[in-house]
Amino acid sequence: MKVRSNKWLPHSLVSIFILLKIENTSGEGITLIEGAVAKGAVCLDGSPPAYQFDAGFGEGLQNWLVHIQGGGWCYSVKDCYSRTYNLYGSSKNMKSSDYNFTGIMSNKQELNPNFYNWNRATNLHFRGARVFNAIVEELLSKGMKFASNALLSGSSAGGLASILHCDKFRDLFPKSTRVKCFSDAGYFAHVKDLSGEYKFEGYYDMIVTLHGSSKNLNPECTSKMKPSLCFYPQFVIPYVKTPVFILQTTYDTFQVQNILATPQADPKGLFTKCKEDINVCSSAQIQRLQDFRWEFLEAFLVVGNGTSRGWFVNNCFTHGQCEYQSKWSGNSAWELNHKAIAQAVGDWFYDRGTIQMIDTQNVLPHYCIK
Repeated sequence: MKVRSNKWLPHSLVSIFILLKIENTSGEGITLIEGAVAKGAVCLDGSPPAYQFDAGFGEGLQNWLVHIQGGGWCYSVKDCYSRTYNLYGSSKNMKSSDYNFTGIMSNKQELNPNFYNWNRATNLHFRGARVFNAIVEELLSKGMKFASNALLSGSSAGGLASILHCDKFRDLFPKSTRVKCFSDAGYFAHVKDLSGEYKFEGYYDMIVTLHGSSKNLNPECTSKMKPSLCFYPQFVIPYVKTPVFILQTTYDTFQVQNILATPQADPKGLFTKCKEDINVCSSAQIQRLQDFRWEFLEAFLVVGNGTSRGWFVNNCFTHGQCEYQSKWSGNSAWELNHKAIAQAVGDWFYDRGTIQMIDTQNVLPHYCIK
């Protein structure tokens, strides 16, 4: 279906891709929510929202993990229209083979010891507060309302969405349910680029304006600053009351390439090769990346050190870690203090200890390979 007008665009705010557990690594088929269309909960081309579900088993029957995948945001009518031809804007283009149940979504105990037998939903690539509400409503009807434990997780743009939707997700359950939120690679920092300006802020300005996002952002935040700034975790997370865990690298490749060294901030392209491969960076460029690391950590301070907050922050040159098995639990190069990410997140979720870990040893940008 072609986008004939802007009528679908206001509903395209948040990247959603729900996964709920199945007995193989590629998951069950796609579930379309046809009834959501009448409520205005649609993808960019007007097609119904969809998700993948993997049913829990054993002791995990009453536990639910809702995972929001990444995919960025469309910022103009033309950009949004282009997405109607792929899985980021149309459920017609979504295939069960597009997503593998690995990392935090794995159903193998040895690979995902804390969440392997939970009910898990993903493939929430599709944007919009209405879409999120429609899919969550569907999951509640499938038994999520009886959950003993519930975790809203996400990676990249989905990681940001897990922060923005965190308290709303908490409100779906009774107080007796343990509900927490987990963000991977979603802590996009409001920092200056190579030109000394905040050019990425203009990108968020366009997104919020195009999608009419103000009404769906935290009102405490938007009452104090312009709505687009409330897209940045450092400005909104002080108002999030639900426990949150942040998995992040200080040298996030998306942020290095799209916030620090954009073509607009680097018109001569002096940083082009470096931002793609740190092995070719000059000493001056490595120093600029280290400065970026410190600026990121300053923006991260507002997360706070209360016991409900957890974090695992390394210095790997990468973007997204929880969906990749080797990063999640398979390769010691991704560990901090001999603790894998999977173990750290599980310890935090089950209150087995305070998990607030930042790599202060190997502070240079590096590829985590071993």
